[in-house]
Amino acid sequence: MAKKTLRDVTISGKRVLIRVDFNCPLGADGSVANDRRIRSALPTIQFALGGGASVVLMSHLGRPKGDPETDKKFKLDAVATRLGELLDGKTVRKSDEVIGPESQRLASELKPGEVLVLENLRFHPGEKKGDEAFAKELAGLADIYVNDAFGTCHRTDASMYAVPKQFPEGSRVVGFLVARELEVLEELLGSPKRPMIGVMGGAKVSDKMGFIEAVLKQVDRLLIGGAMTYTFRKAKGESVGSSLVEADKLDLANKLIELAGDKLLLPIDHLVAERPEASAATQVVTDEIPDGWCGVDIGPATIERYGSEIAGASTVLWNGPLGKFEDEPFQKGTRGVAEAMAKCAGVTVVGGGESAEAVEVFGLASEMTHVSTGGGAFLEYVEGKPFAALEVIDEA
Repeated sequence: MAKKTLRDVTISGKRVLIRVDFNCPLGADGSVANDRRIRSALPTIQFALGGGASVVLMSHLGRPKGDPETDKKFKLDAVATRLGELLDGKTVRKSDEVIGPESQRLASELKPGEVLVLENLRFHPGEKKGDEAFAKELAGLADIYVNDAFGTCHRTDASMYAVPKQFPEGSRVVGFLVARELEVLEELLGSPKRPMIGVMGGAKVSDKMGFIEAVLKQVDRLLIGGAMTYTFRKAKGESVGSSLVEADKLDLANKLIELAGDKLLLPIDHLVAERPEASAATQVVTDEIPDGWCGVDIGPATIERYGSEIAGASTVLWNGPLGKFEDEPFQKGTRGVAEAMAKCAGVTVVGGGESAEAVEVFGLASEMTHVSTGGGAFLEYVEGKPFAALEVIDEA
């Protein structure tokens, strides 16, 4: 899917409207707790500013409910402040509205090299509705549209679809973040270096059915972890104790087991706990999971086995934690996979979501070939679902 990028258009003296994904976690004090998504957008923003353009940024943050008082925490003030710090002295202004007189005025006053951050897109009902009038007013703020929000490319919100449709052909491009995501995905789905290993974690088999089916066509081995392990075990007639199981998805799990054949590797031991809480008593079991105990992580023998598989791989694709990694006692499996990938000499791709969060927490993100910024978008692209938000972008 070759798309025009910001390098393919003349930007000097132009206003550039960039759809970014600044949906960052915020701390208790309202500050940005993790600026990874802001930093990921910097190459596109800096290229535009360095090329003599002024920049208007639009993003969503959280899930506002429409109550101005409770939605205050979703204002983009802290995000704009952090962006200004990262841009090291560049002028970054912030509008208190998405569209309207203030945004129009601030945009019109921008000088080359300056940035305007609009208020949270989801504060306006037109964003989720894909409203054309809303989109037209947003589009009127700039000369060029840039999609640099891979994490929302599977959506048809106004800023992703209706807004670029307002721009003439030749002025609808992707930013460098989206271009890189597409490049990596096309390589993974086209001609990956072999052997290729897939690592799949997370809670539910049903959430990743299409993704697993698509990945099985590409990989030589698929290593399973996370709570979905216990749905697979239950489907095979093995004991799972009190582990999380999708009891109504056992037929689905059996279908995947049959489809995968000898490609599928399930854990050979498990860390189990009396309760899914960090303070609970734990033990490692290699066979039956006792009644009253629940699986919370892969065990040490599985960590070693999976690490060996990863070490010999030329390509590794990982999506989903291997255990309840948000609790420190249950994160050894997820950390073990991350460390094995960091040491792997092959291409290592982390498929967004909690996996991306994990490598960031472990300080290993820079050791990966690519860490995707899109969780759901990454899954759906691999599944082969069409992305209307990309179809409207000019072809290269």
